[in-house]
Amino acid sequence: MFTSIKKATIYGFCLLIFLIGDCAFSSLSAQMITGVWKGKINKQKVEVKIIQSGDSLTGTSYYYESANNYRRYSIKGYFDENTNSAVWWDDQLIEEKSGRFNISTPGKIPMLSRADFNCPGGGTMMLDGKVAKKENDTNPTGEVHLDKIGQPEFEDEWDFVIENYTVGANDPEIIDSIASLSQRTVITEDPVKTIPQERPVVVSPPMVIEKPVEEPVTEPKKIKEQSKPVITIIEPVKAPTIEEKFVTRKKILVKEIPLTGDSIELRFYDNAEIDGDSISLFLNDKLIFEHIRLAGTAYIIKFSVNDMRETNELIMVAENLGAIPPNTSYMLAIVGDKRYDAYLSSTEGSSAMIKFIKQIP
Repeated sequence: MFTSIKKATIYGFCLLIFLIGDCAFSSLSAQMITGVWKGKINKQKVEVKIIQSGDSLTGTSYYYESANNYRRYSIKGYFDENTNSAVWWDDQLIEEKSGRFNISTPGKIPMLSRADFNCPGGGTMMLDGKVAKKENDTNPTGEVHLDKIGQPEFEDEWDFVIENYTVGANDPEIIDSIASLSQRTVITEDPVKTIPQERPVVVSPPMVIEKPVEEPVTEPKKIKEQSKPVITIIEPVKAPTIEEKFVTRKKILVKEIPLTGDSIELRFYDNAEIDGDSISLFLNDKLIFEHIRLAGTAYIIKFSVNDMRETNELIMVAENLGAIPPNTSYMLAIVGDKRYDAYLSSTEGSSAMIKFIKQIP
């Protein structure tokens, strides 16, 4: 009897490994979201290179009709390991190529994609979900269907990171350096042949040499004595404090987010090229965080919902505008099992506002 129970236990354990092993164990090595994905986004042919660094995503997306007709964007986003879902958006158009006779180039409108990461078995990995225009991400316009592939059709700087990701290329410094290297705008077209024209013959008139006219020599005028220069001392203008910037700048409402549950988590990312943007946060007119430097990885803040008011105002104030104004950030709010995101922009004249409103049970 003991032998029968032992055999049944071993059989059950092997069956469990067979059912979950193909996805769970292989996800520890090859089955990662980092890699090359190919398929369609909003019915457009696309190849997306995704690189994960912490919970952040970066890389490139190619919307194409052929190898000589495409638009290439840098992408940004994040990956949630708890839900196994990814969100990424076309950040900057960095390359556009079209042939002479192409009517249009794909990828004209930047998109924001939300997809679930699935591995149904047999080494197959998929990203399936919805897509919306980047500037109106609350209204999905199509679907995302991507499969992970081994070799890319388009070569770029990210190939090195993807090929060597598990042997050292996943270092954040390497990823940041490749990101800054790859964001160079290139717009090209196939060369158009031109027929050289004959240069016209220009006949110059005969040169006439004129004798210089001698001017009479005059004695130099006496220079009057100048009065001593007046030295004016200019006092340096004192830079306004962050509190003064908060008070004087206009507050622009970006989004209202409902509050439920016990806590809320906020994640802030730089929404454009990493250029040194720095922000401060005010909650209900009180400075709560300052000198937050936005980067590709998330700056995470958590609040207790019980400690917040019925209506709360969170203001993002730009401490500087970075190398590329204005100061822009992407905010992700996690409230219970729901997610809300918003694009925040702050200038020397305005600050971005988010309202959090408690929901009455």
